[in-house]
Amino acid sequence: MSADSLSTVLSALADPTRRGLLARLAAGEATVSELAKPYDMSMAAISKHLKVLEKAGLVEQSHHAQYRPRKLNPEPLREVDVWLAEYRKLWEARFDRLDHYLRHLQGKSDA
Repeated sequence: MSADSLSTVLSALADPTRRGLLARLAAGEATVSELAKPYDMSMAAISKHLKVLEKAGLVEQSHHAQYRPRKLNPEPLREVDVWLAEYRKLWEARFDRLDHYLRHLQGKSDA
């Protein structure tokens, strides 16, 4: 994933409404009106959020005659996960050192 596409995906994920739309789409395809039901916003606003998700590659539009549901494309999320893996390793190492230090302190206090 290029830095620009990573920025686009992370920006799309920054909004709680868009994360909610992705969560709904993780359960299966949905139309714009189905996606809009839980939100107190206009269809135009939901469509704008979907356009941001589509630009990031997270959502795709299917074409079944007049029925045009949206569906989740998880590939950009996998790419974000790969990018985050290095940071995950860093934090796991830090937690391991903290655990070791706390065990060391407990050993001293037990003596």
